[in-house]
Amino acid sequence: MRSMDGMSILVTGGGSGIGADCARRFCDQGARVTISGRRLEKLQQVQENIGERCHIVQGDVTRDKDRIEMIRACLEHGEGKLDALLNNAANMYRQPVDQYTEAFLREAFETNVISAMMLSSAAVPHLEKTAGAIVFIGSTHTKRAFPGASPYATTKAALEGLTKVMAAELGPRNIRVGCILPGAVSTELNLRAGLFAADEASERYDAVAGLHALGRIGTGTEVAEGVEYLMRAEWVTGVALEVDGGIGLGVSHF
Repeated sequence: MRSMDGMSILVTGGGSGIGADCARRFCDQGARVTISGRRLEKLQQVQENIGERCHIVQGDVTRDKDRIEMIRACLEHGEGKLDALLNNAANMYRQPVDQYTEAFLREAFETNVISAMMLSSAAVPHLEKTAGAIVFIGSTHTKRAFPGASPYATTKAALEGLTKVMAAELGPRNIRVGCILPGAVSTELNLRAGLFAADEASERYDAVAGLHALGRIGTGTEVAEGVEYLMRAEWVTGVALEVDGGIGLGVSHF
């Protein structure tokens, strides 16, 4: 497997949660990581916690000029190269089937799918030079149905399909593509979506823990381990790797 030491990696949505934990793990192993996000103060907090191997660039992945700047900043911090791209930035989108609005669905796909497709496209010439990797963060919402979450689940299903086609297309250019399907992890995503308040988080996560075969929710670091594998494994491409504690198994305790 390829070593992470010396890798140049771009992580979107790196100001909190899984993105921040991935940046921390990669830097600990010698990578030079550039994290992007809309909230500068969050990015600065992560950078201060990790150290000089972590570089920040404020920006919105839905804007073309910001995506260009993300890649430019990563190349500068990474000493002129890009070895891996982690498309982590996303929002939770929930809406009942009989209350769909076109604007809401368009926003969901723009944020969770189209922006990642466009950033990946812009990264291809640089990744081809390093025989690099693209990783998407999907979700086990595609394995287990949660009523009300069809907009979010559909965007994540799109990323799984995209992973396979992109892997097939970019394989001849020595670029590998993978997708991680995390189970329940304590992040800001659900809080930003208004699913529950901060003081309710512990109780809500305790309630969902039993849906996992291993009996607990996961951590961002455990998801980062899966991302690391897809970035380092040189003969693995086109896979959707479930890092979910077994929630996708649909275990029932009668």
